[in-house]
Amino acid sequence: MAINYVVRADVVDIRTDAPLVTDSFFVDTNVWYWMSYTRASLGKNPPNPQKVVDYPTYIGSAIAAKSRLLRCGLSLAELAHVIEKNEREIYSRTTGFNDRLTKEFRHNHPAERTRVAAEVQTAWDQVKTMSVSIDIPVDDPITNAALTRFQTQPVDGYDLFLLEAITRAGIVQAITDDGDYATVPGIKVFTSNQTVLATAQAQGKLVVR
Repeated sequence: MAINYVVRADVVDIRTDAPLVTDSFFVDTNVWYWMSYTRASLGKNPPNPQKVVDYPTYIGSAIAAKSRLLRCGLSLAELAHVIEKNEREIYSRTTGFNDRLTKEFRHNHPAERTRVAAEVQTAWDQVKTMSVSIDIPVDDPITNAALTRFQTQPVDGYDLFLLEAITRAGIVQAITDDGDYATVPGIKVFTSNQTVLATAQAQGKLVVR
């Protein structure tokens, strides 16, 4: 079934946009994952090959243009989660291990746990070399704001807090393949997600800078 996005953000096609020295971009976890984790294509659901070209190319252009790239420490939790999941799927494919047994993989296979930890460390080290941090305390005011956002914007639990972080930092531009971001008003989404781009164009929200 097609996803019925109601696009409230302005949307920019990264395949035709050129980053500027004046740009500040929050980079979403999915982009960091494809850029910093070399085994992303070996799991059950490898990324579309075009994605691992479009986003690194745009990030490279942003770095060359001296745009400011931003990360949030909360992204580490999401990055670690998806890397562990992918490593579990790789292990399953090569050994026959049941990849639904998350706890057994984590506790009963110490060599694999060491591999996962090393992959996460390497990925996060790369993220840190390319970006500066914008962090927020996960306290009651932030949690309450996230719950309010959850009632009005169809985003997942990780993104509730990432969006609070960029909102409070005054950042309005996000590089992401996640279509949920397109439903958030007041931000500008830089993407090559074809569904989002087509929907944004149809709804008059695709912009050219």
